[in-house]
Amino acid sequence: MKLSDLTAYNPITIQCHDNPDADALASGYALYTYFKDAGKDVRFLYSGRNAVQKPNLLLMLRHLAIPVEYVDRAEDLLRDLSGYRLPGLLITVDCQYGAGNVTKIPAEHVAVIDHHRVEVQDMEMSEINPELGSCSTLVWDMLRKEQFEICDMKLGTALYYGLYSDTNQFSEVYNPLDNDMRDALPCKKSLIKLFRNSNLSLHELEIAGVALIRHIYNDDYHYAIIRSQPCDPNILGLISDFLLQVAEVYTCVVYNEWEEGYKFSVRSCIREVQANELAAFLSEGIGSGGGHHEKAGGFISKLRYEEVYPTLHSEAFFSERLNDYFDNTQIITAGEYEPDVSKMQSYVKKRLPLGYVRATDVLPAGTPITIRTLEGDVDMTVEPELVIMIGVKGEVYPNKKSSFEKNYELTEEPYRMADCAVKTVYQPTLHNRRDGSVLHLSDYAKVCIANGETHIHAKELTGRVKVFTAWDKEKYTVGKPGDYLAVRCDDRNDVYVVERDVFAKTYDKLPGLVL
Repeated sequence: MKLSDLTAYNPITIQCHDNPDADALASGYALYTYFKDAGKDVRFLYSGRNAVQKPNLLLMLRHLAIPVEYVDRAEDLLRDLSGYRLPGLLITVDCQYGAGNVTKIPAEHVAVIDHHRVEVQDMEMSEINPELGSCSTLVWDMLRKEQFEICDMKLGTALYYGLYSDTNQFSEVYNPLDNDMRDALPCKKSLIKLFRNSNLSLHELEIAGVALIRHIYNDDYHYAIIRSQPCDPNILGLISDFLLQVAEVYTCVVYNEWEEGYKFSVRSCIREVQANELAAFLSEGIGSGGGHHEKAGGFISKLRYEEVYPTLHSEAFFSERLNDYFDNTQIITAGEYEPDVSKMQSYVKKRLPLGYVRATDVLPAGTPITIRTLEGDVDMTVEPELVIMIGVKGEVYPNKKSSFEKNYELTEEPYRMADCAVKTVYQPTLHNRRDGSVLHLSDYAKVCIANGETHIHAKELTGRVKVFTAWDKEKYTVGKPGDYLAVRCDDRNDVYVVERDVFAKTYDKLPGLVL
């Protein structure tokens, strides 16, 4: 669904969920601005038991002049219109029409724009992407696709704060589009600071204090778990940040229960545990999670939880998952790991077209860069030896020039991701951390093909591993059962993980086991 498709309707009513948060207000405001600019008769509202009361949201509404109306009851709204249904189009934003968190207003036509998991089926007009950290990001991306440029500082600040608040101050950002929006928006940072420092009520302060009184602590793995009363997700982050200050606590999880499920916050101060990876592990199959290496969070669907763990109390669930995480994960560090290649199969890289970029062809040596991919951000520095490769799934990995030229046939043919990679929802970008410029890697990439000299030892994983590669000794990559642990035949210090489906597309088995 495109926003331009919805301009066929008039009037247009935008409704966010009852008891709206910053993300709902920001994404609704952006839609209001777009349709107003298109000349539509547009109205932005919310309903529910109470009007907005939180101090940070009241400041947001006032300073950003967000034109949202509070409607006490849907019946009053319809009576004012002298009808039984809203005329034109009703768009529910940051929620789904008919779901439990939004007052259902009968309307002639309905569209849904949301970033939560699908709750209401068979909506004819909908744009739902649960992989994004905020509905603000989804609306921003839809606006961008319509070439609607956001120059207004108030609107930019609103969308920025929508993402900021819905991802616990960016600590739970795990989609590259979220980062792209954050980097692109015009924003008045002084207002973000004002909103942030007006976020905690006395009642929420009491919730945080009570939560810290009782905790579960594991002295083998130095983790702590706290269950809190229902509160704003930012309060979970506040409790987590405080808990991690305890000398004996290296990793912590703070969570609370809502009607829809469990929200949780994760913190880590050790390199062996990346908070975003742990959050994804805790929610695997029953929710979603992610963020940054030190701060992350997630959500567990109560429906899925009760299907998978029908008799397990929530505190026992988090304890058991954390014990499983630490008990059954092997840590491998390149340069220290001694692979037993006698028990590994030998493979050769297929002659597939891949992408390559010589880093110094794009930016001068010494330039600090961030490569942004669907798998996350990778920080490095441009060096004469650095070659950036683009794989069959659009994944990005570094290579040394000497090794690269030895193992690949280089061409000057321009690289096209559509021809060389399976469908990917995000094309990798290169961010110059020195001047803030953003470049698309595919604009500079050329095609290369393995020459048959790239031989590896590999074995299928039966358990979880974390691998610190020769390229990065501070951040690991995760291998899950079914993925492959690979070691280059000509350099046993080059140890890495290859995802199962990527491995099948990329390598052919050689006869026999390697000696």
